[in-house]
Amino acid sequence: MSAPAPDPHSLLPLSRVPRTGLPPRAVVVGDPARAAAVAELLDDAVEVSYSREYRVFSGTWHGVPLVVASHGIGGPGAILLFQELADAGVQTFVRFGTAGAMRPGIGDGDLVVAEAAVRDDGVTGQLVPAEYPAVSAPEAVFALTRAARAAGAPHHRGIVWTRAAFQPGLIPLNQYDGAGLAAIEMEVSALFVMASLRGLVAGAVLVVDGVNADDLVDEGGYDPHREVVAEGVRRGSVVALEALRILTEEQL
Repeated sequence: MSAPAPDPHSLLPLSRVPRTGLPPRAVVVGDPARAAAVAELLDDAVEVSYSREYRVFSGTWHGVPLVVASHGIGGPGAILLFQELADAGVQTFVRFGTAGAMRPGIGDGDLVVAEAAVRDDGVTGQLVPAEYPAVSAPEAVFALTRAARAAGAPHHRGIVWTRAAFQPGLIPLNQYDGAGLAAIEMEVSALFVMASLRGLVAGAVLVVDGVNADDLVDEGGYDPHREVVAEGVRRGSVVALEALRILTEEQL
């Protein structure tokens, strides 16, 4: 006999997660398949919901209850998931994704811990003035750095560029030349702004899958499906989960 269907009014409208009862910490990723892969590392993992691009699991990592959820591509859709997870009880977020390197010395498969982000995400400019910063919680930066060091993962820290457009266009990409940005990606600033507005903790760790992703796409050379990237993803999955354990251990 099948279990009765949940009351639709008890679920949030887009992610279809329960309105209450989620663990207070979450790893958020872009790809629903990556969410499933990270969830396989958990104990007692169960799929909570799968609606649109939003696939949500819960389980435990070394005794720490947490959520793993996918948010799709781009800030506007991602921030909807972040907001609904926060509504359902998540208080600490770690975004785990991929990025293109923008600084010399950052190689394929390396991890980048985001300290802050350029707000070119296509959504937060409609929420708060442009002068409002997108910054990681310092404790998340420290936890991610500590976890990367413990995992023996090549890693870097710095400011990332969250950019809404993935494909190249007419606007040149050299406006930040010389600014020392570490990487370019598509969702971090949306997470950081949402978390700051709501008084939550957020951090991000990214696996480098190319050097300046837009230039590589333009040249036909962007390929995120290489073994060096896959190995970085495997290391990064553990780093993201461990960072949440560290934050829990330190009651942050």
